[in-house]
Amino acid sequence: QLQLVESGGGLVQPGGSLRLSCAASGLTLAYVGIGWFRQAPGKEREGVSCISPNGARTKYADSVKDRFTISRDNAKNTVYLQMNSLKPEDTAVYYCATVPTVQGLCIMRGSAYWGQGTQVTVSS
Repeated sequence: QLQLVESGGGLVQPGGSLRLSCAASGLTLAYVGIGWFRQAPGKEREGVSCISPNGARTKYADSVKDRFTISRDNAKNTVYLQMNSLKPEDTAVYYCATVPTVQGLCIMRGSAYWGQGTQVTVSS
């Protein structure tokens, strides 16, 4: 069974950077779309970004476009989220999850497998 484990969260000042990792075990990620989602206190979970199985196609929420970059290393069975120019409103628990794909394009909707989440706090 596929298990996803996020890491890399922490406390960072506004304008800073963090790189989150989503490591998979149990099954290869090479044929699976992966998405990053986040949930801030009192808010609904929202999609942040997703990436197709071969990494060729990505999608971003408008709120993070040009600041966040999703990538994957299928040899390491890991997906990354590089977050730059962080803002206080990026504070949330970040989750990775498998996502469906349609004609090679990932759909930013979590499906069967989710990680446990990693806290990102942006504050001075």
